[in-house]
Amino acid sequence: MTGLRYVALGDSYTIGTATRSAAERWPDQLVIRLGLQPPTLDLVANLAVNGFTSRDVIEVELPRLDTLNPEFCSLLIGVNDVVQGVSEATFRANASTILDDLLRRLPSARIVVVASPDYTVTPQGEAYGDPARQSAGIRRNNDILRELASARLIAYVDAYDLSLRARDDPSLVADDGLHPSGAQYALWVDRILPVVEELIGRQGETPA
Repeated sequence: MTGLRYVALGDSYTIGTATRSAAERWPDQLVIRLGLQPPTLDLVANLAVNGFTSRDVIEVELPRLDTLNPEFCSLLIGVNDVVQGVSEATFRANASTILDDLLRRLPSARIVVVASPDYTVTPQGEAYGDPARQSAGIRRNNDILRELASARLIAYVDAYDLSLRARDDPSLVADDGLHPSGAQYALWVDRILPVVEELIGRQGETPA
């Protein structure tokens, strides 16, 4: 492969829990849709783990970058911090640590941050806490990530509103009744793709 070495970081939404095949995960769909014509990405590792919090990314995922030598990274994290009751201050500190670590390895134009979806609209959403409270927490953590990314000139892609469509469209929910389906991830990639195309086409420049 001749693409930039791409490593995906995060939780169940990046590893694609309950998708029917690896090809349905959004990082895989992104790489496929970018195609083989350079500049493109080569997904060398998806380090995301179901249930991981921001602290887990720091302790488990970031150290693995030392040997993977990424040239492009994505980050999607925060929902499990909400589920586990991690405070806003702690999440902000952890997210700052993650982004600063990535910036020590890569230029800002080689990083993209993606919003967490809202699982509370899914059939199994009520099993993971009060829907109103959890939904507010997800939005809060997304806002924190947006703010921190913006301050560091890192691209942020908001697909949160797309996840709300799962309330009325069962095809957007995986078979476990909780996670996004490949069809929902395809909608995410509709938004992520042009942002990444712009980033990797700039040959290391920072986004405006």
